[in-house]
Amino acid sequence: MPPPANDTTLAALRAEAQAVKERAYVPYSGRHEAVVVLLSDGTWVPGVRVENASYSLLIPALVNAYSTAVAAGRRDVVAVVGNHPLLPEAEAFLHALPTAFDKVADDAFIATNLEALPIPCDCLDPFLPGMPPDDEVDGIALARDIATRAYVPESDFPVGCVLVTAYGLLPGVNVEHSDWTRILCAERNAIGTAITWGAAPANALYLTCTKDPEGSPCGACRQVLAELATGATLWMDRGSASPEAATPEQLLPGAFTGEALHPASRT
Repeated sequence: MPPPANDTTLAALRAEAQAVKERAYVPYSGRHEAVVVLLSDGTWVPGVRVENASYSLLIPALVNAYSTAVAAGRRDVVAVVGNHPLLPEAEAFLHALPTAFDKVADDAFIATNLEALPIPCDCLDPFLPGMPPDDEVDGIALARDIATRAYVPESDFPVGCVLVTAYGLLPGVNVEHSDWTRILCAERNAIGTAITWGAAPANALYLTCTKDPEGSPCGACRQVLAELATGATLWMDRGSASPEAATPEQLLPGAFTGEALHPASRT
């Protein structure tokens, strides 16, 4: 069992997860799930469940929180706490990370051999400093800089993006995992962060695949963008050429909307 100081910290993190759970985007299941990850200096990072009309493209709360931390340049997670019992999938996700974790409660994991957790202090601010880019060239340059934060041990293929919202600029990078089904692309990373912070919808997105001048959102990201970034302008890096612009609707014409899957439509 964790020592009393850890119990107090876990209780504080549970309260933060409970406070943010209503931001979850769960039109299909209604499961308002949230997770808070604690970093080594006491900074904490929330993440909420984000569903999609294509159910398998679900962004779990833990993956959302962890990928937000990575996009902010932080991988030093020392504890994970949810507002609900964490499923075996969460434990499997954690066990493949560079840090080892022990399960200390149905809803909590602590880094192995860590005697005392840091006292939670501030919530991570995921927003980038500054105003929106003046033009698409500046936006792509910023995305290229963000791409250096990508965690890509499986592919060595960094991707970075900057999501423009009314509340500010949010970074996204691809965050890889030894179980490839748990990999999260940069675009979905940024979208998940925006929903957790109540900053959706997106106005624009700047995207770079630094090793592929022809890179564009994968099919999974196109589906998520079509549902959660409708009408946004996507600027795609084309190397030495001018960035290419498209909307999610142009990238995925006839996207599945899932309207018939909403509970109200099934009654």
